[in-house]
Amino acid sequence: MKSPLTILIAEDSPVDRLLLSRIVQKQGHQVLLATNGAEAVELFVRERPHLVLMDALMPVMDGFEATRQIKALAGDALVPVIFLTSLDHAHALARTLEAGGDDVLIKPYNPLVLAAKITVMDRLRRLQDTVLQQRDQIVRHNLYLLNEQRVAKAVFDRVAHSGCLSAPNIRYLQSPYALFNGDLLLAAYTPTGDTHLLLADFTGHGLPAAIGAMPLAEVFYSMTAKGYRLGEILREMNAKLKRILPIDMFCCATLACVSALRRSVEVWNGGMPDGYLLSRAGHDATLTSQHLPLGVLPAQRFDHATQVWPMMPGDQLFLLTDGVIDTSGPDDQLFGVERLQRVMADNSDPQQLIAEVQQALRDFQGSSRDDVSMVHITSQLPQKLGAPPMLYSDSGQCSPLDWSSRFEFRAVSLQQFNPLPYLLQLLMEVHGLRPQGPVIHAVLSELYSNALEHGVLGLDSSLKRDPQGFTKYYELRKERLAALRDGYVRVQLQVIPLREGGRAVLCVEDSGAGFDVASILARPLDRDRLSGRGVSLIRQMCPQVRWSDDGRSATVEFSWEAQA
Repeated sequence: MKSPLTILIAEDSPVDRLLLSRIVQKQGHQVLLATNGAEAVELFVRERPHLVLMDALMPVMDGFEATRQIKALAGDALVPVIFLTSLDHAHALARTLEAGGDDVLIKPYNPLVLAAKITVMDRLRRLQDTVLQQRDQIVRHNLYLLNEQRVAKAVFDRVAHSGCLSAPNIRYLQSPYALFNGDLLLAAYTPTGDTHLLLADFTGHGLPAAIGAMPLAEVFYSMTAKGYRLGEILREMNAKLKRILPIDMFCCATLACVSALRRSVEVWNGGMPDGYLLSRAGHDATLTSQHLPLGVLPAQRFDHATQVWPMMPGDQLFLLTDGVIDTSGPDDQLFGVERLQRVMADNSDPQQLIAEVQQALRDFQGSSRDDVSMVHITSQLPQKLGAPPMLYSDSGQCSPLDWSSRFEFRAVSLQQFNPLPYLLQLLMEVHGLRPQGPVIHAVLSELYSNALEHGVLGLDSSLKRDPQGFTKYYELRKERLAALRDGYVRVQLQVIPLREGGRAVLCVEDSGAGFDVASILARPLDRDRLSGRGVSLIRQMCPQVRWSDDGRSATVEFSWEAQA
């Protein structure tokens, strides 16, 4: 049995007031009595009845004004008001509804009709209470979820933006479609001073789309800091996403390595819109997608092959997600690639390219259906080589100071293994070498690349004299490396303790035919060219370098002073 209601009866006629109170009390409800509208409002404030029977015409304050005040006091809660009127005043029905009345009871009062109206109004009141409770519960739950997302986003932003996005040669825009951005933009320096850039677009929006962002950022930053190349980073990213993402989720991505020292940009595009290499010399290139997104293929079928283009200091790389070209106009027409290319063609100041694309989207009066992200990076030589050395918590008292090691990497290893991060980590166990970590990595990278590409694979650097030859060079590198059956690269490391510090000697030798050392060393150190830069870079970064007469081995030395 339902709980009895508290019903307020506002009636100036003593007879009608008594009659109504007896009918209502017989139905099991409690009664509050008021003789005019002002008393009715006062009783409502004090007692908060469930339902009101309101006479329309009363002294002091009529029922219309009293109803308006009661409805205002009730707020969102439904307090049904049934107006009491006679057939002579039936024309007042419109006024009762305008004042907020919910029903009308016509005199003479029929107990059965009154009971039915009270039951219906109580049902509506309970329904409204349920709706309000559910609304409040949804609001509380939504606030809880939003607070959780804000906390998660704050952590995510600290992780995702811990790289070098604030560098002066990088400009970017991210306008999230939701609190969490399904787009991911990361940038970080390699130990050699190159810039790794990742622009990714997960399927969906909000928190589900950001599930894979944290592990992707972890792989990107950790492997970039250790000196891994794009192919190795891509393989790890794909394997991790394939393992953790549900079957219907994947990640379109463009991963690039911008190297001002090597005058190149290396790119992998999996499912993203075309990127654009904008050259001051007019050798522009379109970076089209040639791979499936990350997290789709198993490791054994994943293709991490990259493309390499010449990129001189001052050239620009422009990447974007499909939220830009898929922006819809008032007539459901998409912004599209052609409009984007017109903006780029009309651009005279690369610093304003992203702002001009933004303005074009506004002029298009488009509405975004997806997250919109753009990034623009200008190739420029680093003012200081490399990233800060990796942080170590050990005291250095156990640093190895007198040792040597020799490695020989043969055909199968040369095809699929990059020894540089491993060798660098080994050298960084020597505390005195850590401040020189970026330079050591850069020198070792150049020596190893020269030994592999020119020594073992027999590639001619002169191919890279123009953009077409540049592309041909890396196509040949891929073909010859895949067909490699013999050959080797040897690396010898020696650490020698000295009274005033120490000395590290690094020697890299290959099985190739060697080169004319004298003619190569006769070249000027700094020439603005695409080819033949490896030896010049090594000589600039490490004056203590010497080559064997046949050019098949190179030795460099690094020294450090003892800590006071």
